Amino acid sequence: MSVYRQFAKDTFIYGLASVLPRAVNVLLVSLHTYVLLPDAYAVNTKFYVLIAFFNALFTYGMETAFFRFYTRFDKDPKVLRTAFTSLLVSSILFAGLLFVFREPLLNILEVREEIYLVFISILLLDTWMVIPYAYLRVTHRSVKFAYYRIFHVAVYAFFNLFFLIWLPRIWKEGTSVFDWYMSQPKVYYIFLANLIASFLTFLLFVPMLMRFKLGWDSGLWKKMLGYGLPVMWAGIFYIINENFDKLALDYYLGGEVMGAYSAVYKIGVFMILFITAFRLGAEPFYFNQSKEKDAPVQYAHIMTAFVVLGSLIMLSVVMFLPWIVWIFIRNQAYLKALDIVPVILLAYLFLGIYFNLSVWYKLTDRTRYGMLFSFIGAAITVLLNIWLIPKIGYMASAWATLAAYLVMTVLSFWTGKKYYHIPYQTLKVAFIVLTSAVLSFVMYEFFYRNWIYKSLLFTLFLILIYRLEQKTFQALFVWKRKK
Repeated sequence: MSVYRQFAKDTFIYGLASVLPRAVNVLLVSLHTYVLLPDAYAVNTKFYVLIAFFNALFTYGMETAFFRFYTRFDKDPKVLRTAFTSLLVSSILFAGLLFVFREPLLNILEVREEIYLVFISILLLDTWMVIPYAYLRVTHRSVKFAYYRIFHVAVYAFFNLFFLIWLPRIWKEGTSVFDWYMSQPKVYYIFLANLIASFLTFLLFVPMLMRFKLGWDSGLWKKMLGYGLPVMWAGIFYIINENFDKLALDYYLGGEVMGAYSAVYKIGVFMILFITAFRLGAEPFYFNQSKEKDAPVQYAHIMTAFVVLGSLIMLSVVMFLPWIVWIFIRNQAYLKALDIVPVILLAYLFLGIYFNLSVWYKLTDRTRYGMLFSFIGAAITVLLNIWLIPKIGYMASAWATLAAYLVMTVLSFWTGKKYYHIPYQTLKVAFIVLTSAVLSFVMYEFFYRNWIYKSLLFTLFLILIYRLEQKTFQALFVWKRKK
């Protein structure tokens, strides 16, 4: 099997591992928008913003450092032992600090103590599974990776239904148990379902963890930390890019607008599904192929394929948006923010391109550039939201997201040409992105419910792609016979 076939196979399986859980999460948006009002949905959004932020702090780039050093040192077990031991020990210390200083943090975060304790527990369990998940990826055990991911979301979905729909019907009103259940906010049960899912998934990893030997190589750890810390900061700035808009909308326009914006924003999950699946397959592939002479050419082919597929996904989501809204948004109060969808989809397309471009600074050990680009993106996000939300409302947040990811993409592209040249088909890629963006906005603004015109535009784009990229896809997906 060619390296492209291996990459496509892994990406397809990782896609299942990403698409199915995210698809379930999208379905849960329907449940959550049914049982929660927009201001309560805003609480749910804040919780997962905090989870994302602290996950970046708890893992401090060690996952990416593990990929880099594990492939560099030909799968030396000491890399695995050092990375896992580092996260195990540090996460316990960090969680202990969060627990000891819970009183002031509860006041700052404005959450109930039971929710805060669930929050700490999820952080611990998720951190302990980072290196085991990375180990499955780097050793091409994509099927097992997919199984664990799907199991996690299946348990999460089951307990969402159990707590929010079935349990209130099982317990009778007037009983002490029912009264206790009703005393908790409904969002608490969403978080509790997440904790149960993380715990049961962690149990699946226990046999693997029993084979991991704890160990510590201080010299190696310092090198991994030096590589990983800029990745951590890049992750934190990325989280700011993704979440500052929600916090700013809550501050300027209130929880109701923020909740509506956050729910509709999740329609962009269809693009995130693709980006996540691609990244999960591409990251180990890039590192494993880095020593091959034709690696830059391989990376260029993959970039073109990514842009083509990403553009098709963006157009497909806009084309079927009326159906998507009907299926997933159960409360009309959320639809006030629907105009953000084409902008967010395009922003995520640029984010995916940026992830592809990041190969150059990861392979040349210049991760500080990733930190720099993410910082610039975060600064753009913060400044544009503060400046424009009072002027144009929630659309400011969508345009700020697009501006941030566009600038990060351009900066990474031009800087990467200096340190690690990859022969990207720049003009062709730019043409495809621009064409798909224009068609998406035309579909949404002028033909939202006109299926004939939307189908015609989509077909024309397919013909264009076929004429432009027939050879690229043959290069990616054709079997190579051994001589």
